[in-house]
Amino acid sequence: MTNNTFTKPSFWSRRLILGTTVSGAVIFFIVGIVFWGGFNTAMEATNTTEFCIGCHEMEANVYQEYKPTIHFANRTGVRAGCPDCHVPKPWIHKIVRKIQASKEVFSWLTGKLDTKEKFNEHRFDLAQSVWKAMKDTDSRECRNCHNFESMNPEFQKPRARKQHLNAFETGQTCIDCHKGIAHHNVRDKLSDEELEKLEAPNPEYIREVPQAYRDGLARVEAKEAAAAAKVKEEKMAEKAKTEQKITAAVEAALANAGSSKATSKASKAAAPVASNINVDWGKASSKDIGVFYPGTASIEWILGRRHGGKRAFTKGDRCIECHGEEIADIGNNIVSGESEKKLEPNVIPGKRGHIDVTIDSTHDAENLYLRFSWADGEHAAVPFVDGGKMDPENPMKLAFMLATDDVEYADRAGCWGTCHADANSMPFAPDVDTLKGSDLAKRLNFDTGVTKYVKESRTKLELKGRGGKALGGWDKLKDQSEIDAAQSANQFMDVVRYKSGTKEVEDGQILAERDMHKGVGATVEASLKNGTWSVIVKRKLKSDKAGDVSIEAGKVYNFGFAIHDDYSSARYHHVSFGYKLALDNDEAEVNAVKQ
Repeated sequence: MTNNTFTKPSFWSRRLILGTTVSGAVIFFIVGIVFWGGFNTAMEATNTTEFCIGCHEMEANVYQEYKPTIHFANRTGVRAGCPDCHVPKPWIHKIVRKIQASKEVFSWLTGKLDTKEKFNEHRFDLAQSVWKAMKDTDSRECRNCHNFESMNPEFQKPRARKQHLNAFETGQTCIDCHKGIAHHNVRDKLSDEELEKLEAPNPEYIREVPQAYRDGLARVEAKEAAAAAKVKEEKMAEKAKTEQKITAAVEAALANAGSSKATSKASKAAAPVASNINVDWGKASSKDIGVFYPGTASIEWILGRRHGGKRAFTKGDRCIECHGEEIADIGNNIVSGESEKKLEPNVIPGKRGHIDVTIDSTHDAENLYLRFSWADGEHAAVPFVDGGKMDPENPMKLAFMLATDDVEYADRAGCWGTCHADANSMPFAPDVDTLKGSDLAKRLNFDTGVTKYVKESRTKLELKGRGGKALGGWDKLKDQSEIDAAQSANQFMDVVRYKSGTKEVEDGQILAERDMHKGVGATVEASLKNGTWSVIVKRKLKSDKAGDVSIEAGKVYNFGFAIHDDYSSARYHHVSFGYKLALDNDEAEVNAVKQ
């Protein structure tokens, strides 16, 4: 007799998927948890700054460079460690990065980077690898903390606002601009072609500008406009008080005239000087424009790799769009010799970094009237000039330039396009013997060295300086027929210059060189009273002379000016960025209102 009794298997013996028993599944699950926990613990243990600097190579080199940076210590106390920048957070990418790190372990084992000398030998290759990785991932690790969409432009400097807006609209990514922020920067070792390729915008990274960012821009621009208006109001009030005091002093002196010789002398001293330029300045518009000390910055520098705004400038952005609110800071930084750009090798102790200038502008049917006013400064003796004064005859010189958009760069840089790295007193200025021995000595006046010129007069400008080539293009003058064609095409800058010591007014142009003459195209009156310079310029609106820009209603012109204060000469002046000048046009920074 057969026993057919069925014995029910225990719970732990029950079969599941693929014949696995419950007990087997539980054991597998527990082993999986232990394995995953161990794996994850090991993963995290190798994902700390402490682990990264556990070897001599990292601790003695990159870690020491990283400690002084803002990523290590800052006002908020938020520290970005090695893995925050170099290890992805998404799991798959993290695993890939860990596998790639085996190459670094191999370098450690073989002693490839065990000394600072060896590390520096390979630094450029290592940096390029990191730059490429960040470029390819749209700076993924940077964006773990620095999200474009979360930025508030109200807390950014004007330059940063502009650059980040460009990043939104053109497809730039963090690493394009922010190399060398945690370790020594070797960006300069890239060739110009490599740099252009690496930092070129990627259309795939273009982002829609968030409304919150646009709102922030509107708020900060409104705040800055209100602050500027308040400062302007305070200056005007102070100016009115000063004029009232002068008027009162004149009236008192005239009332007591004849009472004594001393009083008579005081009356003459206090009496206003008759002006041949009769203008109702109460009808003029007024604009405050700062000028700053530029050091050796030239158009070649602006177009070169050391200028972070090169790309924005070449695509058409005006200098003031990035730097309009930091003029004083730029000048103070350069004049002190402390600028990281190293733009001033010959520091003049005590020289002002910037000057605040008020420009009043008006016009009538025939003439343009400009009044430049600014505070005189303390004398700062030049240590490398006998007597401390570069131009002892002239305490002050003022020059301004006008140009149409036919002159390249004039629309964004004003007169800056005439300043070159090979001009007199600039870093690449040729010596006297070179100039005298040049065939161009028959065509150009080299009595004072290489003067200002515009790009349109040269076949090319040397911007890269490869092979030790001098920057600029003084020796690359075009044929006279091409110069004449440029003249006819308005590719020149009209310039008026005044010298306070000799009372000399010069009118001229800049094309192949600075061509000045004692002209009658402009009349200038200047005075220094109560510590304030006032320079009034009267200039014909229309002219048929070669080299003159005629000013017409309905058109906008490019405008820039420079002040040589404190007996200075050559490049040791203060200059403006490029601005717009027009007649009865509220959108122009220098708006000449009709009398």
